[in-house]
Amino acid sequence: MALPNTTPADASVVYPDWVRELARRYFTKTVNQFILHGNVRDLVPLVEADQVRYVPLRDFLRDDLFAPRDLVLFYDRSAGLQFARPDMRQDFLRALEGFDHLHGTNYTRQIPRDPVRVFSLLERYFRLRLAEGRRIACVIDYAETIVPMAEGAFSSSEDRDALVFLLKWSHDPLFLKSDFTICLITENLTDLHRQLVQNPYTAAIRIPLPDEAERRRFIETYLGDQTETFRARSEISPAVLAHHTAGLNLVQLRTILADVLENHTRLTFERLSATKKAFIEAEAYGLLEFIETNYNLDMVAGHRQAKALLRAAAEALRQGRYDVLPMGYLVTGPVGTGKTFLITCFAGEIGIPMVHLKNFRSQWQGVTEGNLEKILNLLEAMTPVAVMIDEADAALGHREAEGDSGVSKRVFAQIASFMSNPAHRGRILFFLLTARPDLMPVDLKRQGRAEEHIALFYPDTREERDELLQVMLRRTGIELSLDEVPDVLRNGERSFSGAELEALLTRARFRAAARGLARVTPELLQEVVDDFLPPTYPLEIELQTLVAALECTSRTLLPESLRTMDREAMVARVETLKQLLQMR
Repeated sequence: MALPNTTPADASVVYPDWVRELARRYFTKTVNQFILHGNVRDLVPLVEADQVRYVPLRDFLRDDLFAPRDLVLFYDRSAGLQFARPDMRQDFLRALEGFDHLHGTNYTRQIPRDPVRVFSLLERYFRLRLAEGRRIACVIDYAETIVPMAEGAFSSSEDRDALVFLLKWSHDPLFLKSDFTICLITENLTDLHRQLVQNPYTAAIRIPLPDEAERRRFIETYLGDQTETFRARSEISPAVLAHHTAGLNLVQLRTILADVLENHTRLTFERLSATKKAFIEAEAYGLLEFIETNYNLDMVAGHRQAKALLRAAAEALRQGRYDVLPMGYLVTGPVGTGKTFLITCFAGEIGIPMVHLKNFRSQWQGVTEGNLEKILNLLEAMTPVAVMIDEADAALGHREAEGDSGVSKRVFAQIASFMSNPAHRGRILFFLLTARPDLMPVDLKRQGRAEEHIALFYPDTREERDELLQVMLRRTGIELSLDEVPDVLRNGERSFSGAELEALLTRARFRAAARGLARVTPELLQEVVDDFLPPTYPLEIELQTLVAALECTSRTLLPESLRTMDREAMVARVETLKQLLQMR
């Protein structure tokens, strides 16, 4: 195994950290099977003296890591068995001639491609050559298609047989004492069968996305003597480009650079932002969506204390004071209070990217966990970043969930572990939005995860109602003063949420257009208000209001009526409401 400082020829080569970790585990002589996962479709940087070269992972394994091996084999379902050199293939075919003679097969003419027959042939071949003292490496690509994640009852016979071969090879005494290595390659560790991943004789090695220093080195190496040409066609310097491409791999970065140099495309901040957004959303299978907004917190009506708290967080982010920020926020309140809008406006104020985590669940076995692993790895590479999860009570699973083959439990474990990582404090800022925080597991709401609980409520005073009404009038383009607005919208006899006000005002605009009027008049608005019957769910709204108040971690965020309410009475009323709703 050609590894760091193992031979004089290798002494000057600086390998990535993941290669050093693989070498350390290999030389213990207790592990011969490795799972390479993560950024496996990227280029591998190799530094020798003052020169850096970048090679695909397969070429690195063949020409560097396993260069001294006598036999290097590659296998995947599509290409079948392949060999590093023609003489290695000839050696394998010679061994197959004896097998064909004994068993009446004709594999020398057509080597099989299905895993079970391939592994059966390889086992005999490995034992034969290892007994002769040969050194062997076998690389199995797209391993998730060979031993996919599946519950035992849902695994096919072929999948189970392939799994048994790999488990057996991992602790076979002959294989362990010989210079023998199996490398399985997959993007997502959770796509592989758990029994293989958790096998103590198998080591999982994660290949990370490049950090800023590595991206900058790649840019400088790629540009070389074309640096000035690049600067002339770009308003972004190489150093700034490296800083603003967190979450991209080197192949994607090469695409951006080549577009400038070869296609003479001018690189602007707007173009870079759009390209990065497209790359990352595609890499996350469309399950991450960048939140791009021209709004800021000034656009939010009411919620003064909540806005003050978020503005303080935005200032800490701008100053790089990640250590003083909470691990995450729980944003709750009854429907229509503007939870999503508030955090969207916050996205326009913080100066770091914010992404919306969409529904990553799949009906297919094992896909949900793989989706989530990919997303979390991207988030880790994009830091600092904010993450908004809407309807968090339904999206994030539960430790006690049943009936889905354990998917919700595993999703919950992945999210909970990621959110509580101290290294992520202030760098990956979670916003969990829900109208029913009581349905969320305590493990996600506790201190150390979603530490700050922000509760939003319907406007409680005339001043707050007027402020909300003015914002909604501006947003819907209705030119009326507050004095021209029906008093029922201002006096508090009935609470209108922001969503209800917007629906009412939009209906007024529609009615004006239908009648050929240029604008909404006070009389028309009064007519619409008199006719407007918003859907009412009084018990649900009361329940959502009370559970939000119980979850809130700041007394100043509560309206006066809830601030002075006895909490024991509040808890009792919540239980009564739940029982009433269950009886419907």
